[in-house]
Amino acid sequence: MLRIIDCRQISGINSPTQAQLNNLQKDMPMATNPPAGQVAARFTDQVAIVTGGAGGLGRQICLSIGAEGGKVAVFDTNAEAIDQTVALLNAGGTEAVGHLVDVRDHGAVTSAVAAVATYFGRIDILIAAAGGSLATPRDLADIAPADLDLVIDVNVKGTFNCAQAVVPHLLRAGGGAIVTFSSIGGRSTSPVTGVPYAAAKAAILGLTRRLAREVGPGGIRVNAVAPGLFLTGRLQGMFDDMTEADRSEVLDGIPLGRMPQLQECVDPVLFLASGQSSYITGAVLDVNGGRFMAG
Repeated sequence: MLRIIDCRQISGINSPTQAQLNNLQKDMPMATNPPAGQVAARFTDQVAIVTGGAGGLGRQICLSIGAEGGKVAVFDTNAEAIDQTVALLNAGGTEAVGHLVDVRDHGAVTSAVAAVATYFGRIDILIAAAGGSLATPRDLADIAPADLDLVIDVNVKGTFNCAQAVVPHLLRAGGGAIVTFSSIGGRSTSPVTGVPYAAAKAAILGLTRRLAREVGPGGIRVNAVAPGLFLTGRLQGMFDDMTEADRSEVLDGIPLGRMPQLQECVDPVLFLASGQSSYITGAVLDVNGGRFMAG
């Protein structure tokens, strides 16, 4: 199923009211222009697709790209959240479209990507943020075959589908950037998530490196970000459900001694998506406060 929302349709029947929009803006840590003297507008006139773009982290990535001059296509499976995200982008002056699409569906992804290219005339960036443990059980005995399929399909197959659909458009644009989402759970053991999540996020690392090698000659950079525990949405619930001992293990294992702010994950993603990382590809950027340190 494909659904397109653009900035000319925000006043439609399903759009948030102004009061709802004001509440959303109060709740979000809105991206702002940097202080005088700092580099701004890294994404002027560039077109970015953000999968999982209507969730907490994905939405903030979208808003941050828009704040720096980018145009944004929001891919997600939550129609109401897409409407809200596009409305927030539009309210900040960002040209945006929204697509209701399941990244597991190769045909739907291909159609949505083509529609974005047609609407904007180009695609420059893919941020493949859709994924996660998706409310599946952590403990091995509780994991059903359907849980394994869901986590692998959304994280690995979804990232592959989006990259495969976007690469031809990046080549036509003369190059671009793809940012994939691994996790500390794919780099080391995690007390929060289960085996399917660890397997999926480890697979993303191999996908990223192999893809970077293949598309590098076309000027396309492919890098992964591997966040630690960012307490947004369902992750907050998972953390709250952990035993006191498990929560202490998580916190005691962070050398910086604190949980992160959402923007502290967004900023590394923006770096990898921007020209500031123009000679970096096939890399993994760990964002975990030092809980995992690569050897």
